[in-house]
Amino acid sequence: MGSRILVINPGSTSTKVAIFNDETVCFDAEVSHPRESIDRFSDVLGQKEFRSAAVMDLIKDEVAKGTPDMVVGRGGLLRPIPGGPYSINDAMLSDLENERYGSHPCNLGAMIARELAEQWAVPSMIMDPVVTDEMEPMTKITGLPEIKRRSVFHALSQRGVARSVAAKMGLVYEDSKFIVAHMGGGTSIGAHREGKIVDVINGLDGEGPFTPERSGALPVLSVIELLESGKYTFAELKKVVTSGCGLLGLTGTNDLRVIESRIEEGDEHAKLVFEALVYNIAKYLCSYLPALMRGDAEKKSVDAIILTGGLARSKRLVSGVEELVDYIAPVQVVTGLEEMEVMARGGLAVLRGEMVPQIYNSR
Repeated sequence: MGSRILVINPGSTSTKVAIFNDETVCFDAEVSHPRESIDRFSDVLGQKEFRSAAVMDLIKDEVAKGTPDMVVGRGGLLRPIPGGPYSINDAMLSDLENERYGSHPCNLGAMIARELAEQWAVPSMIMDPVVTDEMEPMTKITGLPEIKRRSVFHALSQRGVARSVAAKMGLVYEDSKFIVAHMGGGTSIGAHREGKIVDVINGLDGEGPFTPERSGALPVLSVIELLESGKYTFAELKKVVTSGCGLLGLTGTNDLRVIESRIEEGDEHAKLVFEALVYNIAKYLCSYLPALMRGDAEKKSVDAIILTGGLARSKRLVSGVEELVDYIAPVQVVTGLEEMEVMARGGLAVLRGEMVPQIYNSR
């Protein structure tokens, strides 16, 4: 019998789990978390037991058939570190629990993985955390000296789908150029140039297009004026722009399927908001052309634009984005278990001794 690997991936509005026997997925499921369920908790850490119970409910029948040999959780907001596998240790959990580098449901991936792994006395790890940092120094500079841009994005998903598309196109990832958008509850866009992700749109810090529940980039003076008006405290506004606006604020729902149904029923406001979402995604995809043109005088072209994440399941959205950007490069769409597969492959490589987990240290 091969190695059995449990993969746990908490996102903004859902938690995904999968069990792999070696490279083959034998079970996968996703539980959606309605906004009212999430809003019961004052912070992300408070969601841990709620999400852990949801995971156990999903996998209880599968675990009865055989406990995992490894548990792999989605990497959370840690200090900037190279990609690859990391054992989940106390230093990592401390930084995540104290939200030392930020708050996001992905922080719960390592916590839940470690907790379950200890029950079964098996190792736990993360793979390619969201803080994977390969950005060029130039790209971190802003016009305000006190603020530098951070590399926080869907590293796992982006690199996984980029490698998948490269193989599909008969290309070598390390020789290729891709613009990759992971579009979900949060959206990130990466410029993949010859094996490195040299710049990213960090949706967690408020960059890029608006999403189902995030504001995206905002005019900074208007934000300052809104704070000064007293309508929001800092904490209230932070919560609104990261989890209470975007499609949710504009239409009352963060479910793109509901918005598309409204469009079919003739709702002009829903149509306008949907068109704005498509336009914003396309605009930021195009903004990464300069990142891919640097460092190579001969190849002034992009191999593909890749769309992934939950929103990529919308044919209407994909079609709209493609219409605006396919003059740059062919558009490839990848949906499904890519993130889960990448995590499982990492866990399998560690169990086989092909990769050695790195040790996370706090600073």
